[in-house]
Amino acid sequence: MNTEVTRQVAALRETVARLHRELTRYDLVAWTSGNVSARVPGQELMVIKPSGVDYDDLTAETMVVCDLNGTVVDGTSPSSDTAAHAYVYRAMPEVGGVVHTHSGYATAWAARGEAIPCWLTAQADEFGGEIPIGPFALIGGDDIGKGIVSTLSGHRSPAVLMRNHGVFTIGKDARAAVKAAVMCEDVARTAHLARALGQPVPIAPADIDSLYDRYQNVYGQRPPAH
Repeated sequence: MNTEVTRQVAALRETVARLHRELTRYDLVAWTSGNVSARVPGQELMVIKPSGVDYDDLTAETMVVCDLNGTVVDGTSPSSDTAAHAYVYRAMPEVGGVVHTHSGYATAWAARGEAIPCWLTAQADEFGGEIPIGPFALIGGDDIGKGIVSTLSGHRSPAVLMRNHGVFTIGKDARAAVKAAVMCEDVARTAHLARALGQPVPIAPADIDSLYDRYQNVYGQRPPAH
């Protein structure tokens, strides 16, 4: 790797290690489950969590660098979900970050094989509609990645509930993918509680479109006009 790529990789190792702390902060993972990865911009490389390492022991140095076929370039024993992450990066060049969690409420919906209907304005904002359900796939190969891509391609949601497994999220970078994972669990919890109380009220499709457009294009800070 040349000097610039080495610098990029070092910075992403720091970022990815730090973002794993958000998964524990928001109670999205248990023990050593779950993972965050980031694409190295302009390179056929990604940075991903090592397999089976306690979250308290994750550092920039323990992060693993792989190519986009999942082959280790620097480090040892990457996440068991590496092939899935690599497939997403190969198939979706706009994706810069991938996250996987087994967060409780969202994974309960996945266990039912059920998408989360859009009953909340916050869900319309972030996901643009339902959070879809993806197919069952075994861990280890790229079948999970294929399921993620086939479900999310052409879909506004950055999150998919893989049946009987858990949550995978994508984003323009790793931080955006982590945010989607946090919001997915928040929505799943509220949707569960709402349905436990009775039949939730759906949001009209046109209102979902309006909410999504406002949140994606107006909400938040914007550079000052010149």
